[in-house]
Amino acid sequence: MKAYIEQLLSAVADPITGRNLVREYLQARILESLQRAGAMVPLAFHGGTALRFLYAIPRYSEDLDFALEKPGADYDFRAYLRVMQSEFEKEGYQVGIKLNDRKTVNSAFVRFNNLLYEFGLSAQRDEVLAVKIEVDTHPPAGAGLETTLIRRHVTLRLQHHDRASLLAGKLHALFQRRYVKGRDLYDLMWYLSDPDWPAPNLALLQNALQQTGWDGPLPDEQNWRDILCQRLRNIDWKKSVTDVKPFLERSNEVALLNQENFEKLLNCSLG
Repeated sequence: MKAYIEQLLSAVADPITGRNLVREYLQARILESLQRAGAMVPLAFHGGTALRFLYAIPRYSEDLDFALEKPGADYDFRAYLRVMQSEFEKEGYQVGIKLNDRKTVNSAFVRFNNLLYEFGLSAQRDEVLAVKIEVDTHPPAGAGLETTLIRRHVTLRLQHHDRASLLAGKLHALFQRRYVKGRDLYDLMWYLSDPDWPAPNLALLQNALQQTGWDGPLPDEQNWRDILCQRLRNIDWKKSVTDVKPFLERSNEVALLNQENFEKLLNCSLG
């Protein structure tokens, strides 16, 4: 399958895009391996990479995020990783896994050694390309679930949070992060600029906020935009642009990340 990577990179001029494409291909292969191992029965895909794979948001993403939505089903994070590592190694990849499954959020870095150097994307032979996998084993209640068949590099059948729940997850991140990330702002703009995207799953959002110690008013149909407007005050827009620009398919879209546009999208004053 390394020949497929060569094909992907054949039309790419800059190394940043090349790295994004290689990472995304590896994400697809990891999802395929998880699917074969039975992980998509108990787990639901969500987060920025889910947006990319399911709805083609024009932003590359780094991590694979899951929620353990069916704890009664078999769930064995270590077994999934063993299967995945074995499959990659059979194809000639050098793969190492750094695992932490002692916390509520199980995490693993799947580290591909020498790959960037092999494909001319790094001058350092030992530079690692890593894909982080996180599984929340005690997610907040209330997520809506769907299953979708998609093709992105490979054919995948993914169980995932529905659209309203995906937006709720993004709002939770924006409300609770210590600082606002440019990637979160870009995703929010993408959600809110789609008139057909449903309103956030407020039950899920409220449960998530309570689970993480939120001490403000709980968002409802009337006030969630106001709470978000307040959260977005005093944004370091320059820092946000720097954060998200390397991940955009069209880098000129960073110009859209500004106070005026969010004021219009949210119908509020950010000044």
